[in-house]
Amino acid sequence: MRLFVALLLPVPVLKDLARLCSGLPGARWVRPENMHVTLRFIGEVDGAGADDAHLALKGVRGRAFPLALGGLGSFQSGRKIRMLWAGVEDQPALVSLRDDVEKALVRSGLEPERRKFTPHVSLARFNKKPGNKLAPYLEANGAFSAGPFPVTAFVLMRSYLGRSGAHYEVMADYPLEDE
Repeated sequence: MRLFVALLLPVPVLKDLARLCSGLPGARWVRPENMHVTLRFIGEVDGAGADDAHLALKGVRGRAFPLALGGLGSFQSGRKIRMLWAGVEDQPALVSLRDDVEKALVRSGLEPERRKFTPHVSLARFNKKPGNKLAPYLEANGAFSAGPFPVTAFVLMRSYLGRSGAHYEVMADYPLEDE
């Protein structure tokens, strides 16, 4: 099973994000129902590994908090643009939750995450360069913002990869305590 831990987004925020999903050649847009904020990518695990991750995540305690999205950016490898994303505004409670999730998963036997935590919502992936269209797109849409909205839970997600893209299924949800 291919698993990750995420925050789901409320429908109004997904609608706001969906309005951004056009106007760039070569973009493979993420379907709104697949948009989320990844806290920790787990990767491929067997049934026992999934059970261990679930038990570890059940022990994570945290308080609900507000979250807002703001700005757009891209991840690049050298000169190749790989992904367009919407940013997540600074929120210490988000970082604390992510750190608690990481510690719990490492205690369950997973390897520590090596990548720096850069909270974002993936909007598009690129097979080919968007050419000279990216700069005008970012200029036109870069002031994007949504929220704040309440984060009251995090989830364990399973990813199914297919020809038509990824499909995600919530395996378990973990509520946060009221603010």
